[in-house]
Amino acid sequence: MPRTQSSENRIMSRNPTRSLSRTLPIGWFLLASVAASPLAGCGVDYASNDSIEPGDYHQRHPIVLAEAPTTLDVFPIGGGLDAQSAANIRAFAQRYRALGSGQITILAPAGQGARNGRVVDQIRRTLASTGLHGYVGVGVYAADDPTRASPVRVIFQGLTASVATPCGQWPLDVASGSSIEGWKNDSYANFGCATQSLLAAQVADPRDLAQSRAVDPPDVAMRMRAIGNVRNGQDPGTNWKTQITPIGQVGAGG
Repeated sequence: MPRTQSSENRIMSRNPTRSLSRTLPIGWFLLASVAASPLAGCGVDYASNDSIEPGDYHQRHPIVLAEAPTTLDVFPIGGGLDAQSAANIRAFAQRYRALGSGQITILAPAGQGARNGRVVDQIRRTLASTGLHGYVGVGVYAADDPTRASPVRVIFQGLTASVATPCGQWPLDVASGSSIEGWKNDSYANFGCATQSLLAAQVADPRDLAQSRAVDPPDVAMRMRAIGNVRNGQDPGTNWKTQITPIGQVGAGG
């Protein structure tokens, strides 16, 4: 018997796991497995933080400069040009001198020969009065709907600013909770497109969007005044006087 016990002790010392498996109940192993399962899920990437679209709308909807047609639609009043139409044509000519190149083309809607001929002649004289003496082409175009008022179009090729991407694109539903895209803190694809398009349409000189203008020279008179005051020991700053009138006294004069 002593010989058998010594051999059994040697076996237990060599394989302690076997001894624990005999002594610990099976419930302990099940409890350990359940506790370890949430830790295994920490390594799973359920929703990536990488944006599908660039985060900055300036990169998503960039404003680009290109040579494109600039068009002015002139709607005649009473069969001719009124003061507002003439002012628009003069502003159009000024923009042509700044950004345009090549010829100016006047396109009249087809089907109104005598009326269009008089309006086209008035447009040409208005352009000439602004100093434009280059070649002006004349043509016709087919009106889309004859029941609607069709303008006379004045066109030149010049530098324009526009948004490269079309607006109104909704590839994803960022408000949906049924997909991981709804859980991302991203702006929608169309965000900023309208703002960029309005800025491109309203800017006076498209080159201002690509580069800054040259700095004007400093005011020599203001500089000499400030230097003279410093030499005389006086304050070189400007003393601006602001007089605030109470709102109750506005329009109450005798």
